[in-house]
Amino acid sequence: MTNKTFISTIFIIGLIFGQAYPPPTDLITIPTAGTLARGSFSMDMRIQDEGGMIMGLSAGITDRFQFGLSFGSPNLIGDDSLRWYPRPEATVKYLIIDESMSLPGVSFGINTQGFGNFHTDDSLKRYDTKAYGAYLAASKNWKSPLGNMGLHSGINYNFTETADGDTDPNIFFGLDVELNPEFSLLMEYNSALNENNMTAKDMSISKGGYLNAAFRWSFVESLHLELHFSNLLFDDEKVDYFKREIKITYIEYF
Repeated sequence: MTNKTFISTIFIIGLIFGQAYPPPTDLITIPTAGTLARGSFSMDMRIQDEGGMIMGLSAGITDRFQFGLSFGSPNLIGDDSLRWYPRPEATVKYLIIDESMSLPGVSFGINTQGFGNFHTDDSLKRYDTKAYGAYLAASKNWKSPLGNMGLHSGINYNFTETADGDTDPNIFFGLDVELNPEFSLLMEYNSALNENNMTAKDMSISKGGYLNAAFRWSFVESLHLELHFSNLLFDDEKVDYFKREIKITYIEYF
């Protein structure tokens, strides 16, 4: 084996089996089985349509358990009367089963933070897109020549936004693919099975669930910038465009 062949072989092996990439704790909206490492914290800011903004703070209490709070406004930026969400929302996640070569990781969590406007003036008492509530999420990650690739799925039940009369469980799934060490492609599908009764149909702007896509740019190790294209299966009888949003995430250690 020549030196050139030897170096090329080592380079390819390093790409495939080298650095262990930390899995994401969530994709665009759906949770994954990943959790923050002990002693780390993340701050994120989601800039929504119509000038809305959600600020979140989460911390890794142990390598299996993380806790966080979020709060925001559906119209923080704009010229309308400022409205805030009715309460801070909570996120809790515990890693039940570690991911292995043959089995996915599994986490149980609670996330009460929905997206978009919160309807307080009618009987719905819910966000435009419901929070995930209590959920079980499973994730399996692989190393490819480009980087990390992960598949994620789960089932959830929203126990806080039930005034619309729809208490069905819901399913979701998604994937993330690293294109290179800086850029990742994210895709997810939220089936929105808990939005299928008549009152929810009147306000829902999705057609057959929420299909979302995003680009994530990790231009430094602890800072991520995401461009979201949300609700790609929009109901063209109610809206004539999908949503464009931005999310900024900063991760650091205590």
